[in-house]
Amino acid sequence: MRPYVLTPLRYCVYPMRLATILPRASLEPVAVASAPDSTWIELAALTGRPFRRVEEGLGYVLAHREHLKERAAAWKGPRYRTSEFAFLPPIPRPAAFRDFDAFEQHVKTCRAKLGQELSQAWYSSPAFCFANRLALVGHGAEVCAPCGSQELDFGLALGIIIGKRGRDIPREKAWDHVAGFTIVNDLSARDLERNSLSAGMGPAKGKDFATAAGPWLTLRHSVEDRIHGERLSLGMSVRLNQQELSRGDTASLYHSVPCLVSHASQDAELFPGDLFSTGAVGNGSLWELGANGQGWLKPGDVVELEIERLGKLSTLIVERTVKC
Repeated sequence: MRPYVLTPLRYCVYPMRLATILPRASLEPVAVASAPDSTWIELAALTGRPFRRVEEGLGYVLAHREHLKERAAAWKGPRYRTSEFAFLPPIPRPAAFRDFDAFEQHVKTCRAKLGQELSQAWYSSPAFCFANRLALVGHGAEVCAPCGSQELDFGLALGIIIGKRGRDIPREKAWDHVAGFTIVNDLSARDLERNSLSAGMGPAKGKDFATAAGPWLTLRHSVEDRIHGERLSLGMSVRLNQQELSRGDTASLYHSVPCLVSHASQDAELFPGDLFSTGAVGNGSLWELGANGQGWLKPGDVVELEIERLGKLSTLIVERTVKC
């Protein structure tokens, strides 16, 4: 008997997940796919193709996902258990990382704290900046505040991973270019960010130091029963040191996932593995929740972000080991 079943909605009790891991005592990352027993199988072995990176295999996996689920369920070969590796970001070095601000409540609140109003330009098209694609860290990673910052903050965001190359993608075809989703901790040094914004620039060093993503990529087809037109509905929550601080839902996105994909592709090529962050959901940051000089993240804190069906992403806050 197979350990999973297919419903009329094609939602599988065993969701297909892809990840990049670093086995213990190894220096080489490994692209893996999930098995029904919560172990992980090397992607190249499961597919029979020489895929060394997750983004290389996205097209094949999306086209053969049901067959690969059957292979994984019957797999008798080597596999990894979670005690044997650390999670890296699902796509450790994406070709591009676009950081949007797509949740209205978050943006309005943060602008108000800066004494600004949300302009009509924000509503007309989604705003984003290119973030540091080389500063991504995975589930369970340790992060310290950047030099000179006393206001380290988390950001509960949805991560979108592109699976199909495209340019000038119409909104009605945008879902076809989405491989799946992950969780993003849109970490920010709010004091450094404010200084940069006051100079008329982007967040700059306020976000340049680290962004957490993971723990894995959940394929879009595993949550398709939560997609209605352009709307995706997945519950979101954040816990700090095991205490829940807030809840949200991806359904509150003002700019939908297809809108973000279509906008980003205007006169620009999107590639498999490209990462989008929606930006923080409403009340998905300490800045919104009323943190002051005593309430920002500090060494010893553990931030746990959870999005329904996508898993949990933990980030450990530590002391700086290098003097400024």
